[in-house]
Amino acid sequence: KISTIPVPDYSSRNPPSPSAAREVGTREQPLFNQETLDNSARNPITLDLNGDIKMDDLTSGSDSDYNKYWIDWFLSTKGNEYFCEVDEEYILDRFNLTGLNSEVQHYTQALDLITDSLGKFCFSKEELDDEMREAVEKSARHLYGLIHARFIITSRGLAKMLEKYKKAEFGRCPRVLCHNQPLLPVGLSDQPYTKSVKLYCPRCEDIYNPKSTRHSSIDGAYYGSTFPHMLFQVYPHLLPPKSNERYVPRIFGFKIHDIAKQHHAGEIKL
Repeated sequence: KISTIPVPDYSSRNPPSPSAAREVGTREQPLFNQETLDNSARNPITLDLNGDIKMDDLTSGSDSDYNKYWIDWFLSTKGNEYFCEVDEEYILDRFNLTGLNSEVQHYTQALDLITDSLGKFCFSKEELDDEMREAVEKSARHLYGLIHARFIITSRGLAKMLEKYKKAEFGRCPRVLCHNQPLLPVGLSDQPYTKSVKLYCPRCEDIYNPKSTRHSSIDGAYYGSTFPHMLFQVYPHLLPPKSNERYVPRIFGFKIHDIAKQHHAGEIKL
C-alpha cells in the first residue's frame, strides 16, 4: 500500500537523522535542498512498502515553470486570449499532426517544448544556445497555432471555444444595430502568413479587425476559415437572427429620396 505523508521540515535547526542524510567530505548534509522541499510541498512524497522514499518522486526544482508548463505559460501571455487550451491527448496523437512537420522549422524540438519534454532534457542542461532556443520557441508558438486551428473544429475544441464565445471573450460587434452581439475569430485564409485574424459577427455576417494590436497581429491560419461556421452547424440553436435593421439617412426627419442619390451619381440631368 502506498501512503502519502507531508514532507519533513529539514530546514529547522535540528539536523536530520543519519538515515536521511548523506556524507559529503566530513559534513552531513540534508538529502533534500530547499528547492526540493518547496517543490515537494506541492507534490507530497510517497513511500513504498518498506517505508523508503520512492526516488521517482524526487525532483530538483531547478526547472522553471516556463519549461514545465509551456502551454499554461503561452495561454497566460497577453495577446493570446483568443486561444483555447488544446488537450494534451490531442497533441500526443501524431495522426492529428499529419503534415505539420513540413510546415514548421525545428518541428521535433518545438513539439517536445509544447509537450514539456524539451525543458527537462535540453533546456535545463543548456544544450541549446540562445539563438537556437529563440528559434525553437518561435517554432513552438507557430506549431501550437496550427494545431489549435485543427483542434477547434473537433467536438472538444468547439465546446471550449463555445464557452469563450458565451463569455464574449472575443469581443462584441461594434455595429450599433447588432446590439453587442458576441464575435468569433476567423481566418480569411487557411495558409499561414497570409492574413491576420478577423472577428466575425453572426448577426450582421460581417468581419471586423480586433481592437487590440496584440490580437490583430495573430495569424488568421491559427483559427482557419471554417471555425465560426462549423460552430453554428453543431450548435444551430445559438445562431442569432439576422439583423434586418439598417440605418436610414434623414434630413430634418425626412428620408433622402432615391432621385437625390441618382442626381449625385450624375444619372439625372436637371
